[in-house]
Amino acid sequence: MTHSIRVIDSHELIFVQQGRLAMFEEDDRFVIEAGQTLLLEAGRRHGGTAPYSENLRFYWVHFRLRQQSGEQSEIALPKTSILSEPERLTTLFRRFLDDQETGTRSSAAGDLNVMQMLYEIAQPGNQPAGRIQALIPAQRADEYIRVHATEPIGASDIANAVGYNPDYLGRVYKRVFGLSITQAVNRRRIHEAKRLLLESESTIDQIAARCGYSEAEYFRRVFRKQEAMTPSAFRGMYARMHVNSE
Repeated sequence: MTHSIRVIDSHELIFVQQGRLAMFEEDDRFVIEAGQTLLLEAGRRHGGTAPYSENLRFYWVHFRLRQQSGEQSEIALPKTSILSEPERLTTLFRRFLDDQETGTRSSAAGDLNVMQMLYEIAQPGNQPAGRIQALIPAQRADEYIRVHATEPIGASDIANAVGYNPDYLGRVYKRVFGLSITQAVNRRRIHEAKRLLLESESTIDQIAARCGYSEAEYFRRVFRKQEAMTPSAFRGMYARMHVNSE
């Protein structure tokens, strides 16, 4: 048989234990072999491009990512990975299935188990060679962004600071982290802006300047696009509650 063609509302992690699995997602084609994984994204058309090999054995799990407001993902999930220790992921899948079959798996335990799977495939040692080459400049850029995001910097400034061509750095950064450098800078800045909105009495214009924005109106547009509300609305909704402990 061949994997069905479909669009679903959840992500799917596929781990091939034996044989070969040929898949596509939108315009991309993949051949996943033993010890490798493929991550299919929610809302994207995918399916098989060839019949299953006779000896094919693979695990799969569907999941959704829930992110709290103001929370940032700490892991960059690779589209494909070559596992240095595939038995570790096998153990996690078997535990997941055992708990499911025995009825001992709680929702929280299932979430934790899937998160462990995702952390496993995200380990740098499990990335394809091309991704490993991209990790070094991308991680240098990400560290620079983490430290300097609230300064008046742009993508070319970051590229010059870490010593790479801006176009090349932009490509590898997006390949590793799934974001453009500008998007990553804005995420860091808005994260800091939300902290200042809740923990300071600074005006919106002052917070915009402190977070690296020369124009407060641009800051408001970026904030609204990322948080689906204005900075003022965020401050009003999540204002700190002062608790009298005396």
